[in-house]
Amino acid sequence: MNLSHYRNTALFALLAIVWGTSFTAIETGLEAFPPILFAALRYDIASVAMFAYAGIVGLRRADYQWRPTTRADWRIVAVGGLLVFGLHFALLFVGQRYVTSGVAAVVLSLTPVVTPIFAFVLLPNERLAPVEALGVLLGFAGVVVIARPSPGALDGTLVGVGLLFGSAVVFALGAVLTQRMPTTLPTVPLQAWMMLVGAAVLHALAAVMPTNTPVSPTPAALASLGYLALAASVGGFLVYFDLLERLGPNEVSLVNYVVPAVATFAGWLLLGESVAPQTMFGFLVILAGFVLLKSATLKRRVVALRRPTRSIPESSADDTVVVDKNAYYHDRESTAGSAD
Repeated sequence: MNLSHYRNTALFALLAIVWGTSFTAIETGLEAFPPILFAALRYDIASVAMFAYAGIVGLRRADYQWRPTTRADWRIVAVGGLLVFGLHFALLFVGQRYVTSGVAAVVLSLTPVVTPIFAFVLLPNERLAPVEALGVLLGFAGVVVIARPSPGALDGTLVGVGLLFGSAVVFALGAVLTQRMPTTLPTVPLQAWMMLVGAAVLHALAAVMPTNTPVSPTPAALASLGYLALAASVGGFLVYFDLLERLGPNEVSLVNYVVPAVATFAGWLLLGESVAPQTMFGFLVILAGFVLLKSATLKRRVVALRRPTRSIPESSADDTVVVDKNAYYHDRESTAGSAD
């Protein structure tokens, strides 16, 4: 019996469940908190927890670096905090006020499809093959299907999907920019500092963007806040990196396409949300775009399965730049980067 295989499968399922149900938790918390303030409080708590974890690791390792020491360190913390944890989650939480948790998760699954555009423009030696360009276009088409724009109408769904699309774009831009930046910080303290900066950005946005939503924390909303901060952010982060080390970024990236199914089911079960057929069709279109985008990687995976005696290099955690839920890495067989 391969206990490691079952362990990895269980952790993968746990990660999909935690991240999928986080959209339901956001929906619940938005009933009691203004959206941007809610996001800020999430990362107030998460950053403190991540610093505590980094401190525990540091007690065991005398040479453990837990704070930025160079200008490059501060640069990557500032960019990641502003884009990935600040603007990204501001747009996500505001956008989810207009759509169901399932729709939000589906639109966010576009992130790995959008990322190659920024990689092609901003990173050296990047190229976008015709089939990959078609995959990107399919991803955009899926978002249009979900938004269902109608001439002359600016309904809530269109506004929400637009904000969530912006959230995915901002995240992709932040991930690619941080990939270009060197740092001496280990992963856990790097993420902790990014979360702290992101929380500060979110608090600033909440202060300058007043909302009519009163702060009326209920037990359910406070439970949602704790779940998002500790389970989805900190716990999900640690599980993600454990799986990344054991499985590599190709397999772990698939969690992005399990999360929408979990979010949709959780929204239906816990909140009574319905699922429109066009939402599911839009998700399938986005998924088709992802498959085209990753066609070269999938072909190599098939070859590896058919020829188990041949070793095909796999990107390791050392070749990845991971921000929040996605790993971005350079393929060792070519100089082109892939986004997972």
